[in-house]
Formats: sequence, C-alpha cells, structure tokens
Amino acid sequence: MNAVDSVATAVSARRALEALRAGVPSREAVRVLGTEQPHVEQKFRQQLESARADAAAGRQTPGLLIGGDFGTGKSHLLAHLQQVALDEGFVCSRVVISKETPLYDPAKLYRSAIHTASVPGRTGSAVKELATHLDTDSAGLASLSHWASRPDVGLSAHFAATLFLYQKMHDPEVRDRITAFWSGDPLGIGQLRKWLRELGVGATYHVESVPAAELAVQRFVFLPRLAIAAGYAGWVLLVDELELIGRYSFKQRARSYGELARWAGKSKAGGVPGLAAAFAITTDFAAAVLHERNDLEAIPSKLRASERDADRLLAARAEQGMRFIAREVVRLKAPDRARLERIHQDVRVLYRQVYGWDPPEVEVGERLATTRIRQYVRRWINEWDLRRLYSDYGAGDTVIDFLAPDYSEHPALGAADESPESGADI
Repeated sequence: MNAVDSVATAVSARRALEALRAGVPSREAVRVLGTEQPHVEQKFRQQLESARADAAAGRQTPGLLIGGDFGTGKSHLLAHLQQVALDEGFVCSRVVISKETPLYDPAKLYRSAIHTASVPGRTGSAVKELATHLDTDSAGLASLSHWASRPDVGLSAHFAATLFLYQKMHDPEVRDRITAFWSGDPLGIGQLRKWLRELGVGATYHVESVPAAELAVQRFVFLPRLAIAAGYAGWVLLVDELELIGRYSFKQRARSYGELARWAGKSKAGGVPGLAAAFAITTDFAAAVLHERNDLEAIPSKLRASERDADRLLAARAEQGMRFIAREVVRLKAPDRARLERIHQDVRVLYRQVYGWDPPEVEVGERLATTRIRQYVRRWINEWDLRRLYSDYGAGDTVIDFLAPDYSEHPALGAADESPESGADI
C-alpha cells in the first residue's frame, strides 16, 4: 500500500469511527458493521429484479416498507440498500423526510431526491452525469424522445421540447439550463419558445404553463426513463423517517398518505415505471396514528364529506397509502448475541486502527429487546475513550435514556405551505 492509499484508508477508518460514535449511518460505518437483515435484502433484490421488467412493461414496481423501532438500524439498512442498488446499476436517492422535505410536496421531495441522487461509478451531479451519457445519435435518446412525445405518457411538451433542444443545440449554457430544468429548476416558457423558434420548430411543441406540483410529478416520471436511456437500470428512491407524517396537520397527513400511495405504486391513478421505492417507518406508527388517532377512518370520512372533487379523490388515494402502512410492513429482526459479539470485535479492530491503541474486551451485556445496536456501539466506544485517555479510569456504567417517537401534530412543520400545488412553473 502506497502513502496515498494509506492516508485514504486511515481517513476512511476515522470517518467510520466518528459516524459510529455519533450514531450516524454513513457509508463508512455501514461498511464496518454490515447488515444482517437477509429477509429484507432479499425482498429488496427481488424488487430491483422486478423493476427492470416493469420499466419495459410500463408499470411501476410495488414499494417496500421497512419497519423497526426507534434506533433499531432502519437508516443503517437503507444506507446498505443504497449500495446494493448502485451495485446493481440503478441510480439511487436517499431522502430523509423533514420540515424542509415534506412528503406531501412533490416539488420539494423531487429536489431533495435529485440533490442526494448517486449514479453508479460517478460523483458529479446526477442529472448532468445522465445527460452526459446520452449519445445524441443513439437509439436510446431517440426512444426517449419518442416516449416523451406520446400522449398516453402524460408529460407536458416541456420534456419532448427540451430533449429535442438538447440533441440539436450544442451550446453548453443552453444544455446546462436544460439539465437544470430536468433537475427541478424553473425554465421560462418564453425562453423555451425562443430556442424552438431559432431551430424552426416553434409550432411543433405547444409549451404551456404547468402547476409546479404537477410538473414535479412529471419529473419523477421522466427521470427513470432518462436513467435507462443513459444505460442504467432505473431509479431507486429510499425514503427514511416516514413516521414524521404523524406530526403533520390533518390535510398534510392526508396528502402525505396519498403521495405515499403514488411512490409505492399503490395509486390507481398510475405509477412511475422504472422507479423502485423503499421506505422506513417506526413499527408503532400504525397503532399510534392510524388506529389510536383514527386516521384510517377519520381522514377518508372527512374528505368525502367535502364538496370538492379534489378532496374526494384525495380520500381514495390516502386510503391506499394508509393500507400500505397497515398491511405491508416488513419488520427488522433484532440481533442475537452472536451478532453482537461479531459487531463488538469489528468495532474493536476499527478503534485499534484509528488510535493505535488496543482496546480491551468490554462485556457485551445482556441482549434486551429495548436496547438498540447503536447504544451498544456507543457504550463500547465511550468506555474505550475513557480508558485510553484516563489510565486510572475504572469500569463504569453508561446511563441510557430512551427517546420515544412523538406523533403529536406540529403545525410549524408546514402550515405555511399548505397548498403547494397552486404554484406554477414559469
């Protein structure tokens, strides 16, 4: 190993240890600990296999819902599944639901998905990397252009027009504007029409204003086909902390359930061929929110009592999303003592590599249903830190407090953004 490789290895090891110390599922930490949820990984690999065939058939692959208690390794598992997807040739995005990325807003969800998207073997902006792989004279681009123009696909003329412009105009600035549009940025209709007129096809593409939320959904439909045209298998969307839905207002929860049905391929309104989505949620969400709060009955009932057709349509979609949560969760399995012993040894080796100090064996402790793997790992690292830094330190007890999920409504999560669908792309 040369000096550069040695430094890179040391940096990677330090990053892994600090991620484990903080309880963060980084790529380095996942590589050290691995994951032993073979039943989930098998279902995910089957999902990827189906996604290839489903894309060609024009249908969306059903989503995968992963359930686990708070701190049981859901995020760690999603990080592992991301690497599996990349290894299988899929573009992959990992999104964490938050105030900035609410599930009920397709435009914000798409921007986050694009920001976190990784292309196998590439490190740059995902959409630019995909566009770079489009051979302007290839059958893949011709097929993509033909597909985008088909009325049954349901895309606005923005996509067929920008594909034509990308193929015919070689100005780097124009191409950057087009890839930025595919990534979620606005593109003025006047500018788009001007470029089309310059090429003598102004009357061919009827580009009109489209609501921002609708255009975001169309981008979700477009991106997997762009990935396939660029030579990849499709697009995988991994969504973490789905339980945040429980803290939204009534209407935000309804819309979130409806969007979940869409991305999980459960909506009768149509899915997204080429997209395979997996979600992580706490196992008690269904009991606490769907049943105890009675979302399962109250949301559809209240929406159907509305005089607005949009609310009645939302009621059906929200029901589909809630049924997905109630019936299709795949639960994580708790690690046994042998697994904990292997993790303990792996973390010891990593600690020795980082500090050049041989950490002593630490009692793994009794395997309790309420104890999370991250708690074991952080306790071990904390114990070794104290012994390494203070020679007179004796073995002590680590005090652990449990943080229970909070599903109470929190209006500040998005009350100012109650109706994002009213916006328009300009």
